[in-house]
Amino acid sequence: MNRTFYSTIIVCLLYFIYSCSDKKNVFDAVGVFESDEIIISSEAVGILREFKLEEGVELDSGTYLGYIDTTQLHLKIKQIEAQIMAINSKKPDVIKQLGSLKEQLSFLEREKTRLINLYEAGAANQKQIDDISSNIEVLKKQIEANKSSLEITTSSIDMETAPLILQIKQLNDQIRKSIIINPIKGTVLSKFAYENELATIGKPLYKISDISSLVLRVYISGEQLDEIKLNQSVKVFVDSDKENYKKYNGTIEWISRKSEFTPKTIQTKDERANLVYAIKIRVKNDGFIKIGMYGEVKFQ
Repeated sequence: MNRTFYSTIIVCLLYFIYSCSDKKNVFDAVGVFESDEIIISSEAVGILREFKLEEGVELDSGTYLGYIDTTQLHLKIKQIEAQIMAINSKKPDVIKQLGSLKEQLSFLEREKTRLINLYEAGAANQKQIDDISSNIEVLKKQIEANKSSLEITTSSIDMETAPLILQIKQLNDQIRKSIIINPIKGTVLSKFAYENELATIGKPLYKISDISSLVLRVYISGEQLDEIKLNQSVKVFVDSDKENYKKYNGTIEWISRKSEFTPKTIQTKDERANLVYAIKIRVKNDGFIKIGMYGEVKFQ
């Protein structure tokens, strides 16, 4: 009876080994599904006043998620605006300050015209015309000198306020970055921050990935390189239960240009010592495939 029992065990083991080996040989490569995961980090410093986000939620690009406190930034802007107003109050009023001189110039030009008419009628002499012409030229130069001086003063004040205006633009940019807007369409994989926590620049807030399509990373031997090429369509199989597979169409989107040792996830040391090439296969996800699941590939 013992002999029969042990014989049965041996037969079962041999069948299992053969079955596993046969199953493995059906496929050209085996790998793990992964995605392009993006960690969204804080671009501002402050308390997270609002952060409405849950793991597993699908988000569209441009979705509002919350904001970081900006009270101090707004107060700083008000302070700088007050400084700008105080500086601008020192600007000279060019129109008013040149107004009286221009009125004098207009009067002299009218007077010159009157004297010319009198001269033609024999009621005025040339000296009177020459004197008023000279006064007009002096007054014009005086207006130009005053105008130049006033413009220099105005330009100096503008230069004084320019850095303050830039500061306001910087603060407005910080306020904009304090509003948390989701940048890409995808599914939230992990959440790292919560409301009322202190956010700092570079602190991770959440991880997101577009899982509408996933990448199956597999490794092939050098002998298999002749079987594949970029943009080639392949068949991808994923376990649906213990005995059946779900079949997907995949496209080879990347082939490594250099060989590497088989990753340590391979179970035996002998297999890990082999040189292989990594390839990436893009597969459209119907919602069944999850990151980290195994997939098997047939190239033809």
